[in-house]
Amino acid sequence: MEPILNRTEIADLLKDIHGGQVSMELEETPDSFLKCSSVNLFQLARPDREQFRIPNFDIILDVFCRQYATSLTNLLQRTISVTRVSLETFEFQKFMADKSQPGAIGILDLPPLKQGALIIFDPKLSFFMLETMLGASSDIETLELERQLTTIELNILKTPMDDACADIDKAFAQLLDTNTRLMKLENNPRLVSIVDPEGEVIVGTLLVKSGQYTGEVHLVFPFATLEPLRELLKELLTISTQTKSSWYEIIEEQLQDMPVSIIAQSGTIDMSVEQVLNLQVGDVINLDYDPNSPVQVMVENIPKYYADPGTHNGKKAISLTGFY
Repeated sequence: MEPILNRTEIADLLKDIHGGQVSMELEETPDSFLKCSSVNLFQLARPDREQFRIPNFDIILDVFCRQYATSLTNLLQRTISVTRVSLETFEFQKFMADKSQPGAIGILDLPPLKQGALIIFDPKLSFFMLETMLGASSDIETLELERQLTTIELNILKTPMDDACADIDKAFAQLLDTNTRLMKLENNPRLVSIVDPEGEVIVGTLLVKSGQYTGEVHLVFPFATLEPLRELLKELLTISTQTKSSWYEIIEEQLQDMPVSIIAQSGTIDMSVEQVLNLQVGDVINLDYDPNSPVQVMVENIPKYYADPGTHNGKKAISLTGFY
């Protein structure tokens, strides 16, 4: 804590200031915080948009996270959550160099998209899935082994990798139909190449959580893979493309299958409660209806058509004559 001046010291300081013995001018130093430049906050570009040049791709990853969380929960029989924590661009060689022990690396093919993609489980997630799929109890702490996965362990991890392929297709379904499949599983990043070493890749990092356990999944897409989707992604949230989305088509199909009630109404009459209670078998009720006029066809109690009553194949029927 800075020392506090007493009354005598304050008086001496003020005397020296008035006498000119203490300068009130600030000394300029090279590191002075007063040397700054103005910034227009309204013209700042979002780093992710400027960096990726692929708009709305985060939406695709978020859809994948929701789908994959359900798939892992069903597979591992544990409550799993998957959330996106970052979306960054790297040079492919530099990114893979940082993954000296990446766990399991899945090489994916995404026709009709070119270049393919990678899905990478970090070592913690790889061994967690292996132990869980082999029946380990949730009370046992997951091992963190500092070694590469064996061929048998990689084969076991094909199942969650295949589930990820199906969920990638679901995430891209609102843009185009893809047929993602797992081409190969590797444990050595030096044997993996889906783009030139200096090629740009977009990496989505996902956090997988189950109870106290956390692990990471990396989805690696070459820029050339996503480039053909730039315009579709740009229009993903616009009104003009909502009518083209699969959601619109699904809702339209479901609405067409909904059952509705249709009534051919020949006439109506108003009666009091007392009159209704006094009705007996054989009573005649006169309807306000001309038998020569068409009946009114009601769809969910809303008039829609006019029709002529008659019979068809021995059953009572109506023939539509016009719209209401």
